[in-house]
Amino acid sequence: MADDLLKEVTDFFKDGEKDKKIEKSFANVNKASTLIAARDFHDSIKVKEDPSNCRRTLTQLLHLQQNAVEKLNHIEATEVFFGVTKLFFCKDSSLRRMVYVALKELYKLCDPSDVIIVTSCLTKDMTCNIDIYRANALRVLVRIIDSSMLSALERYVKQAIMHKSPLVASSALVSSLQLYQKSTENASIVKRWIGEVNEAMKSNDAMVQFHATELFYQIKENDRLAISKFVQKHSGVITNGSSSASRIKDRVRSPLAIICLIRYTSKLMHEEVMEGRVASDASIMNATEICAVGYRYFESCLRHEVDIVAFEAAKAICTLPTTSPEVVLPALSVLQLSLSSTKPASRLATVKLLCGLASLHPRLVSRFNEGLEALIGDPNRLIGTLSMMTLLKTGTENSLDRLLKSISNFLYQIAEEYKVMVVHSLERVCLTYPTKSRIVIGFLSKFLRDEGGFLFKKTIVKSIVSLIQKIPEDDVRDIALLYLCEFIEDCEFVNLSTEIIHLIGQYGPQASSPARYVRFVYNRCILEKSVIRASAISALTTFAIECPDLRHSILPLLKSCLTDEDDETRDRVVLALNLIGEDSTETNTDEKDYDAHDKQSEETSIVHVLTSKLPMSFDNLALSLKAYQKIPGAMEAIEPLSFDNLPIVEGPDEIESKGSGILEESPSNLLEDDNIKKLDPAAAVYAIPELASFGRVFKSCNPIPVTEAESEYVVTYIKHILDNFIILQFMVQNTIEDQRLENVSVALQTDSAAYEVVGEIEAKTISYGHSENCYTVLERNLQEPFEPFALAAELKFTVIQVDPETGEGEGDQDLLEEEYPLEDLEIFNSDFVAKTTVVDFRKAWESIGNTNEILQKFGLGDKTIQSATIAVVDCLGMQTCDGTGQIKPGSKQHMLHLSGTYLGGVKVLARCQIAGSKDVGTILKIAIRSESKEVSKQILESL
Repeated sequence: MADDLLKEVTDFFKDGEKDKKIEKSFANVNKASTLIAARDFHDSIKVKEDPSNCRRTLTQLLHLQQNAVEKLNHIEATEVFFGVTKLFFCKDSSLRRMVYVALKELYKLCDPSDVIIVTSCLTKDMTCNIDIYRANALRVLVRIIDSSMLSALERYVKQAIMHKSPLVASSALVSSLQLYQKSTENASIVKRWIGEVNEAMKSNDAMVQFHATELFYQIKENDRLAISKFVQKHSGVITNGSSSASRIKDRVRSPLAIICLIRYTSKLMHEEVMEGRVASDASIMNATEICAVGYRYFESCLRHEVDIVAFEAAKAICTLPTTSPEVVLPALSVLQLSLSSTKPASRLATVKLLCGLASLHPRLVSRFNEGLEALIGDPNRLIGTLSMMTLLKTGTENSLDRLLKSISNFLYQIAEEYKVMVVHSLERVCLTYPTKSRIVIGFLSKFLRDEGGFLFKKTIVKSIVSLIQKIPEDDVRDIALLYLCEFIEDCEFVNLSTEIIHLIGQYGPQASSPARYVRFVYNRCILEKSVIRASAISALTTFAIECPDLRHSILPLLKSCLTDEDDETRDRVVLALNLIGEDSTETNTDEKDYDAHDKQSEETSIVHVLTSKLPMSFDNLALSLKAYQKIPGAMEAIEPLSFDNLPIVEGPDEIESKGSGILEESPSNLLEDDNIKKLDPAAAVYAIPELASFGRVFKSCNPIPVTEAESEYVVTYIKHILDNFIILQFMVQNTIEDQRLENVSVALQTDSAAYEVVGEIEAKTISYGHSENCYTVLERNLQEPFEPFALAAELKFTVIQVDPETGEGEGDQDLLEEEYPLEDLEIFNSDFVAKTTVVDFRKAWESIGNTNEILQKFGLGDKTIQSATIAVVDCLGMQTCDGTGQIKPGSKQHMLHLSGTYLGGVKVLARCQIAGSKDVGTILKIAIRSESKEVSKQILESL
């Protein structure tokens, strides 16, 4: 039957003119006439004599419902629905197929009580001997039944899952997937079919195996141990305790099912690394049993005869969380074949994977350069864009000039979102090869003057500004500012012009020749819109304040703008003249005897307030203000709001934010809004009055697991640091289906004299699959010095046995009080340090002074510069500054600048020099400065 249907459809669409005929046949469909024709459904004689007319009417009804402006209302749909149910007596197979389609569309407009009448007809078809009727009836039934009806039809679905016909079995499995996702009540019933799903895995049909694999994973998604056993059983990899015959017998043959197994295995291996079961210096190929079996399975799939399976295995290997190149080597041969494929989809997927892989292993990907250069001219422009980006990552400093010539013509042929991706790649190239930054900045500035959209030009401006900040060379800054000055002469975007003028005012006074930028800024005062003129006045004011030699030249320019027609511009001119006049008078009276005291008095003046930078970015300021609003009583406080009163919001570290590099540059990722919404972990503490009374949270650490992910009770905790307290928030998840936990708490024991347990808040009840919070409070003993300490933890709770289907308790039962051991909790010195940035590290370093400075030297063993840098940042818990979190490839030494704030608002800075030597290994020289000698010692002890 299915073969006849496929042949009928194929023959129908052989002629291209059929599409035009179909469109014409529905051009004049009328709702009223169609509803009149639908009345023939009640006439059994007409239906029997001319089933094709009924098919035509059903098709017109479906067309009206999908495309027409005037759709069927509730009453009309109900009437048609009852008429369609009368067509079940007709034996015409084509009409029966249309009946199934119509029922799936019309039931949405009818009352559930009216829909029930058709279940008897569908149940009859589901138990008949015609496979296509059974399959279609199953698909319709899952759309219209609820959990109460599913219990009555459960045995029919279970029989269909194990049916010998692949069509019926596959339909039953797909229907079960839809039922599982429809509601939690249906999901609890489908979970009981796990035995039938395992039987379906033995089918020889590829689609049945695929759908059975998907359904099994949906049912056991939260059971990591069951997924692990399922993968090991059906992967065909021989392990300890398993025979080769049984593994070959259980091996999955379906290509789509194999792809699913590869993805499940990859997820398990990622979890092994994320949860700390794989050491940072261990090889992931044999670190644990799951990793060993998974990697061997990937290697076997690389030789699969189906291209998509081999590529999926190669992708899984390339995206493993490891930096070892030996792990990736087996996948390169498959990627080489896919790169030269005739299928555009294969080429696109391969280039996208290589682009991400090049961020971690540029030398390995460089062997594909010849093929990538050939793909630059691919008709698919995304393939060409990704090829160009990959070549920029793998190219050398000498090949950059040649690549820029290719990019120059290439950028005119691609869409704007792809241009943005190339600009980001060029920015990264400059950071890798700083000596080429002047060439790249000149190259990008050429496109600023050409035609282009706002997003493209804004990205170029941001990249140039980023290079100014991260490459501290005067010639790079000067040439970049000149190119930006030329751009604003003809810039049609007001926002960009305003931003660039502000940047010129920020960086121009520190340039080697500040006077050359004054002309460009003043031109904006007389030629542009009022917003730009006001911004130009502020920039000129900054030049006059920070460059005393230029004041006599800038004052006439400002005075000429006193007659400007815009109020904002005139107000800024008046303010600037007052500030410059006062400051210039002070400078003339004591110009020769300008000393440290004069400098300090100037910094406290209004001039310093207007010209100094914010101590945090605008994004962090917005997040900090939102966190401040959540603090109980903060909005009613009498004290004025200042930066010192705001809660500290930790930003992503430069090393962490760099990411793994895999698939990081897709258009959707690059076009996302930069201001990603961040959650405040302390909000959970403020929501509980008993905990909110302890005061403001200084810092909330990242969640830390204290149980295995596959254990019965999954527990993670967050350390909330306060001035005199530590609040430990425990997030407890119940993974046992027939249990409900009550009165859940965590008991702690410690030998530390600095902190003691003073209170607990229990979680009242935790049902299966849910997570709840319980809290334990530690109080600081100020009479004792602080030292890092550990706490023995134990989960305490009461167990209630429940019915897995209803979640209700099983009658009278004795309450079981149980204890579950947890891993030890640890409190470190770094927990009391918040990551905060400084605008000018050198100036901040000098302002703190060396009164409380501590110098020390450490040997770090055989660590690489990269791993040593990550370890130092992790131990100290501070924020990298001035772009020092990014390490140049192949560098033998690295200077690291770190900043932070210790508990109590104590500013802390650190300078770390990390150098590698073949004789003595990696050496760390560190200097720590803070406002307190004791704090400097505490930070040093973190190492």
